[in-house]
Amino acid sequence: MFGDIIRFLLEIAFTLLGAALLARAWFIAVRMHPFHPVVQSINQATNWLVMPLRKILPNTGRIDWACLLAAWLVALVYLVLSWLVSTGSMVPVQLLPAALGAALLTVARWSLNLVLWLTLLQVVLSWVNPAAPMMGLLRTLTAPLLDPLRRILPNMGGIDLSPLALLIIAQVLMMVLARVSYGIFGV
Repeated sequence: MFGDIIRFLLEIAFTLLGAALLARAWFIAVRMHPFHPVVQSINQATNWLVMPLRKILPNTGRIDWACLLAAWLVALVYLVLSWLVSTGSMVPVQLLPAALGAALLTVARWSLNLVLWLTLLQVVLSWVNPAAPMMGLLRTLTAPLLDPLRRILPNMGGIDLSPLALLIIAQVLMMVLARVSYGIFGV
């Protein structure tokens, strides 16, 4: 039971940190204004890890390699700690290549989880308060994912089905990635 609690707390802490790093990379990809309060908060929360890596990997266009590498490193540490809590021993050397791949899949899962939560937040906020200050941020972040779906899905007269489709796609992909990640590394 104690191990389950520690794994749960590890998952929460590392998922939040990984999501913050991925959100930071996403902000650059969609060209969010750097003085937006949410952007500044996430930047301040993740500077301790991103800034040293940025000296090695500078931004190239819309891709923030330092943030992506930081998210991958956080995922790797998360997997190693989860293994340690689950088994009580360090990761065997022969499993390190599998851990590297599983960390990449974990980052992909965190990305999909971020998409899921941002889309859900946008949908709920659009029902409750469509003029909320956060709606601009949410629309900017989700538009690159929702707009292609809007072009494909039929127009239902005032009902936008693209968020529902995106939620279903993200959830299915998260299940597939979780299964593959478990098959590779067992955590």
